[in-house]
Amino acid sequence: MTTLLISDLHLTPVAPEITQGFFAWLERNTQSPVELYILGDFFDAWIGDDLMALGDNDPTGHAALACEVARRLRAASERGARIKLMHGNRDFLLGKHFANAAGAELIGDPSIIKLGTDNVLLMHGDSLCTRDDAYMAFRAQARDPQWQAGILAMSIPERLALAQKLREQSGEANSNKAEDIMDVTPEEVVRIMTEQSVTTLIHGHTHRPDVHDIDLPDTTGKRYVLGDWSRTEGWEIRVEPDQSLQLNRFAYTELT
Repeated sequence: MTTLLISDLHLTPVAPEITQGFFAWLERNTQSPVELYILGDFFDAWIGDDLMALGDNDPTGHAALACEVARRLRAASERGARIKLMHGNRDFLLGKHFANAAGAELIGDPSIIKLGTDNVLLMHGDSLCTRDDAYMAFRAQARDPQWQAGILAMSIPERLALAQKLREQSGEANSNKAEDIMDVTPEEVVRIMTEQSVTTLIHGHTHRPDVHDIDLPDTTGKRYVLGDWSRTEGWEIRVEPDQSLQLNRFAYTELT
């Protein structure tokens, strides 16, 4: 069975090209059974599964987008796709209601899967950026169940406004940070790969697609970094049966 991994689509009503590109990619790649891992930041913001109940009554378009994405994933699941969802730093409130509607399963960050005979570590990637003290503090807060409960108790308009404010603050803060601070900490990569006893790590988040050799205590490993999707192209890691991992960039025009 083919295994596909993607991340950082940042689906949003204001970028319909990415949404349509994803739908075309999904349709093309799920005509036969596959394993699909979505490693976080699937949506540019997720304010809670209850948004989906609004459907077309949400003037922002977020609810309609969420429902249509869930419908497309459910159709892929019914064709035999095994869909796994990991939280990112933008959609950490994704819950079981959306996963059930999409025919998907929520998985933890980090998670280990078997690809061929190898154990492979999957992460979103934000927890590897340990030099970004301000972000790491926010990440700890955002994963706190009490903080999440407080957010979900707010009205939907209040949550939408908060999500917009957080995106703006993040953009302003990142513009003033050194490039290396927003990338992974090399020592943290080695630490977690050693701790998890793996030689292959796959993650997204940094928007710096590449394949890196990693010097581990007793061997050499690989770190695969998925890219973020734009209005014209996307990124995937594809693992065909009995083949090595391939990091691919593709244009949406290639999918039709």
